Amino acid sequence: MATDTIETPIDEKGIETHGIERVSPGARTHVRIFDNFTMWLSANLVLSTVALGALAIPLFKLGFWQSVAIIVIFNILGVLPVAFFSTLGPKLGLRQMTITRFSFGWWGTIIMAFFNIAACIGWSAVNVIVGGQLVNALSNGAVPPWVGILIIAILTTFVSIYGYKYVHRYERYAWIPMAIIFILMAVLAGPHFVAVPAPAFSLGTLAGLISFGGAIYGFATGWSSYAADYNVNQPEETPASRVFWLTFLGVTIPCILLEVLGLGLTTVAAYNAPSTGGTLALVLKPLGGLGTIILVLLALSVVANNIPNDYSLGLTIQVLGRAFQRVNRAVWTLIGAVVYVLIAIPLVGNFSETLNNFLLLIAYWLGPWAIILILEHFVFRKGRYNLDDWNTRSRLPVGWAAIVAMFLGLVGVWLGASQALFTGPVATALNGMDIGFELGVVFAAIAYLILRPIELKQTAR
Repeated sequence: MATDTIETPIDEKGIETHGIERVSPGARTHVRIFDNFTMWLSANLVLSTVALGALAIPLFKLGFWQSVAIIVIFNILGVLPVAFFSTLGPKLGLRQMTITRFSFGWWGTIIMAFFNIAACIGWSAVNVIVGGQLVNALSNGAVPPWVGILIIAILTTFVSIYGYKYVHRYERYAWIPMAIIFILMAVLAGPHFVAVPAPAFSLGTLAGLISFGGAIYGFATGWSSYAADYNVNQPEETPASRVFWLTFLGVTIPCILLEVLGLGLTTVAAYNAPSTGGTLALVLKPLGGLGTIILVLLALSVVANNIPNDYSLGLTIQVLGRAFQRVNRAVWTLIGAVVYVLIAIPLVGNFSETLNNFLLLIAYWLGPWAIILILEHFVFRKGRYNLDDWNTRSRLPVGWAAIVAMFLGLVGVWLGASQALFTGPVATALNGMDIGFELGVVFAAIAYLILRPIELKQTAR
């Protein structure tokens, strides 16, 4: 049975048995602070990041330098909450979705956990699709994408099941071959890039810029809902500023560089292919057998990106309640892997649209959720938490202020969203410009600043 706090030093040799239990300061043995950088560097130095940058010109009809500017600006904005939430891991010793209880309460956090479960499964599906496409391109169509999807899912699940210690061991080194490969690809393809001119400025162009920015933001900020999961075992006195900047750079550096690479590849007619995997195969074709080996490694790079999704999925499911907490995290990780494979296989044929829609949907809920937690930390708690309350329902906030603010944030999302399934009235008036996540953040922030003081007064009575 799970206990509320881990008191003894954690140095597990096999599958991690601990889940969302708070790690007390005396039980923490993870002292490699640089792991805050390599964890996120490896997770983002992958194929999926290249695929995102490749959407700018063909899907959003943007120019080259316009797209570069959007990639830089929206990555920085998207990573800020990830870097901040990462500092709470050593400070509190709690997993990211468990920290949500201090704003949303017990029941509100369960609602947010369902959102995050969908995000973890969705990210995993997106990533294995990219890997499956590359395996298909590598075999000249002989191996169907579903085979690649299955292989990558099995490798990912193997590492994720073993847990925190092994996740960091893998990510500590996974970035090295990928960095070499992507540098080689940039050398091969870079001279052929074309600075596609920006289209004549219009409301439609502005809509494309903002909508692409939303996709970039969604990819970068997608890590925020489990940012603290990967340093809860680090000492409480670990400098918050170092954690922040190592995390910030670990995400922004690979995202900006690889998204620009993906963008540049779409400007070269010779690299025109129906999938990102096919495009990369064309880039590496002059290398012959070496290019084939590199493509195999690129397909396997997806594992580094999927491991955090799978590991945090198991933790998030435990947040649903004590009955779920009693089941080992590894079991939930395995079940999640089966689910995302079953989702990925049917979607592989329409990937670009799937990727764009999914990234925007992720940005939608994470914006309001993140701003509520940030306001709770800085405005209402001023960084002070009663950590013994984390797993006691009666000692947590009721959470109605956060739930209502989240709902109003989603109303803002609906007003500004521009999706294949629906377009909000504000987005319609702006020629399809997707400002869903911006309105969501603003609506949720205003609502929480008004409602949270009222909830606190009720609690004090």
